[in-house]
Amino acid sequence: MPTRRTPTERQKRLGSELRKLRTAAGVSTEYAAGLLGIDRTKVSNMESGVRVITPERVRTLAGNYSCSDPAYVEALVAMAERREGGWWEEHRGTLPSGLLDIAELEWHATRLHTTQTVHVPGLLQTEEYARVVFGAVLPPLSRLEIELRVNHRMRRQLVLDRTTPLPYVAYVHEAALRMKFGGRVTTRAQLEHLCAMSERDHITVRVLPVECGIFPGAGHAMLYAEGVVPQLDTVQLDSAHGPEFTHAEAQLAKYRSHLDWMAEAALSPSASRDFIHDIARQL
Repeated sequence: MPTRRTPTERQKRLGSELRKLRTAAGVSTEYAAGLLGIDRTKVSNMESGVRVITPERVRTLAGNYSCSDPAYVEALVAMAERREGGWWEEHRGTLPSGLLDIAELEWHATRLHTTQTVHVPGLLQTEEYARVVFGAVLPPLSRLEIELRVNHRMRRQLVLDRTTPLPYVAYVHEAALRMKFGGRVTTRAQLEHLCAMSERDHITVRVLPVECGIFPGAGHAMLYAEGVVPQLDTVQLDSAHGPEFTHAEAQLAKYRSHLDWMAEAALSPSASRDFIHDIARQL
């Protein structure tokens, strides 16, 4: 099978899951190589996402690793199936691969949760608001780079407009609502858009007021993407050098507890909508 120079986060995740199954079964790469009739180094490359693996080989490995969860196995098989590249592939070579990985993660998720403390969630941003956000990046981006990122962000929002829309829950700190990105007019339009989007049945927006005081976490933006099965859940964190992805169970449990805390502390959806309207009227 062919190799890849730069595997996507999803491709690396498939390899990581296969490695996890192998180590849980207590077998070596030599054993796996013998099952597939290939060199041991090729197994390592499969587990790093560098080498393509077929659905048939995924079934062979999972079966011999004594995996007793058929839903999990079928989810891994689906990840190995060859498909036409998603719309985000059109941006490969012009945008950082991490941004494309976010779009792919969102597209294949079954439910999304996000927590935001400085910006309005990307999937709910207006074009002008997004343009201002990218215009504040350091070192400064060129006008072309800004527009490429804005276009990518707007296209990411397709997950909310599909025939079967993706359930989306956004926890937004009051501070993010009061940040005047682009000035009063742009901010007011953004807040009105946020309220309009929150009226949709599959979109839930909940505000964490300043009066709540402390909140868990380091204050960074977080995206929790539920997979087809719980084992394939993923957390994506924003950082100054680009997105970071984690799927270690201990980390997933920590961020699930953060979401549970947010669900308890945040205003209800209707109260949040009223809260956002009040801020918009003050602008």
